[in-house]
Amino acid sequence: MEISKELFERVPAEEKNLNRIVRPSETYWQDVWRRLKANKLAMAGLFFVIFITVLAIVGPWFSKYDYRTQDFSIANMSPSAEHWFGTDQFGRDLFVRILYGARISLTVGYAVSILNFTIGVLYGGIAGYVGGKVDNFMMRIVDILLSIPSTIYVILLMLIFDAGLTSIIIALAITSWVGMARIVRGQILSLKQQEFVLAARTIGASSTRILLRHLIPNSMGPIIVTLTLAIPSAIFSEAFLSFIGLGVSAPMASWGVLASEALQGYQLYPYQLFFPAGAISLTLFAFQLLGDGLRDALDPKMRK
Repeated sequence: MEISKELFERVPAEEKNLNRIVRPSETYWQDVWRRLKANKLAMAGLFFVIFITVLAIVGPWFSKYDYRTQDFSIANMSPSAEHWFGTDQFGRDLFVRILYGARISLTVGYAVSILNFTIGVLYGGIAGYVGGKVDNFMMRIVDILLSIPSTIYVILLMLIFDAGLTSIIIALAITSWVGMARIVRGQILSLKQQEFVLAARTIGASSTRILLRHLIPNSMGPIIVTLTLAIPSAIFSEAFLSFIGLGVSAPMASWGVLASEALQGYQLYPYQLFFPAGAISLTLFAFQLLGDGLRDALDPKMRK
């Protein structure tokens, strides 16, 4: 049977281009990074966090001053070209002490967040995945811990342990994971009935593999946002405890210690309080901007 050419018509160029891919395909995390880069405030917060972290690590190496060396001949010197942030009542360079304070405060923030991530994700993941009486029992423990302000826990633990960097990290980590656990539990409860979990069970995947390889990775959006916002909370808690004398002790130069030392003579030498307080405020503000940007970038509803 001969087919006539009149039965066919040429497809217009406009119709050919209807199914054309106008941009290269992106993975979920590539799309998150693209949207995060479009948020100028979030990128400013990210750059400041990277800047203050790098400066805290390498900055003191390039200074000729030590954060512990005292020189009473230059005590309470105003900011100058020689001492950018001035000196304190013992003649110690305030700029170098703030950099060392950044080391301690950021170390506390990052270490507490890592422990918060490890404990909170595993605890909340197990509670949400197992469910039933186990979930009910584990969440009652979380409710008990949440019913008492975390500051009381930290102060009691700091009174039991000797004051120091390790003690304050442990004290803050013990009380900060409960919020992460509740968020992860809620995510696991909403995901464990999805089809990909059923498919994993069908092919014989163990509960541990399903939890660690499927459920938790699919909950990383809220986890990352919570983790980013937990860092400034830990930094502020450390600064507060050091300010009231329960954190790191002299001559260690925490931002809270610097603010506490400067409080005695802030009317005569306000710059001694201004610079550590400014460092705390700018760092917390940068983390908040970054956390807000990540929350928007990781929201699937805002994906285009």
